[in-house]
Amino acid sequence: MTSISEKNQPVEGVLWMLATGIAFVFVNGIVRYLGTALPAAESAFIRFAWGLLFLAPSLLPLLRSGISPGLFKLFALRGALHTIAVMLWFYAMARITISEVTAIGYLNPIIVTLGAGLFFGEGFRPARMAAIGLAMLGALVVLRPGLRELSPGHLAQLGAAFGFGLSYLVMKRLTQLAPASTVVAVMALSVTIGLAPFALAVWQPVSLSQLLWLGAVAVFATAGHYCMTRAFACAPMTVTQPVTFLQLVWATALGWSVFGEAVDPWVILGGAIILAAVVFLTWRESRGQPSQGRI
Repeated sequence: MTSISEKNQPVEGVLWMLATGIAFVFVNGIVRYLGTALPAAESAFIRFAWGLLFLAPSLLPLLRSGISPGLFKLFALRGALHTIAVMLWFYAMARITISEVTAIGYLNPIIVTLGAGLFFGEGFRPARMAAIGLAMLGALVVLRPGLRELSPGHLAQLGAAFGFGLSYLVMKRLTQLAPASTVVAVMALSVTIGLAPFALAVWQPVSLSQLLWLGAVAVFATAGHYCMTRAFACAPMTVTQPVTFLQLVWATALGWSVFGEAVDPWVILGGAIILAAVVFLTWRESRGQPSQGRI
């Protein structure tokens, strides 16, 4: 039934993915607006504490029933990876342009594919290698090392992309062992706990305005993930993935109109190259070819 639904509702899937992009652009815009007024670890902690509050009703029954030791190790690993990635992302978001953060963030699915080949034995078919190479080329176009100075913000966002990619790779394994709702709820709890010592080490007084803005980040991020889930349920990823390019367009427009960020055509081009690699990879994987074989 699910596969039929996915193939018969492409318009609805595209609309849900459009809503996903808008929600995440709001996330980026708010964090950019807050800037460096609060340390990255503290901002991230408050954002996830809000998210944990939203997910508490689904988390309490899980905590009462307990988690097996094997699952606990995987949840802890994912929590650690996501904690590091979130701190790096908040740091980068306050220091480089929204369009650069968005373009580099397109690397996440490529890193998942690379990790699946290295750690899950899924292999490296020529098509996968071509997609990975194309994505790396896109990243070089965005960053242009040697042609301009790379800031700590650029390096932080690269680190965040790798951290999120590895976190999603562990999530891929977890979704085979536990319900999706459990995976999401435990991730919120583990990341909040993981961020706590880093946040306390640099804690600064928080205004009511900052607290509410970070609550809005949690709302828009939750909405974005919900819309993305609905999009994937309505249509194949080969239909919905190209729509994510609009997120880069909107992020660039937001940065230019609200924050006075210059429009960098190289960032647009590099982001488009990375996304083309993701779309190509998604299309090839959707054909269901075996892990070893022809292109």
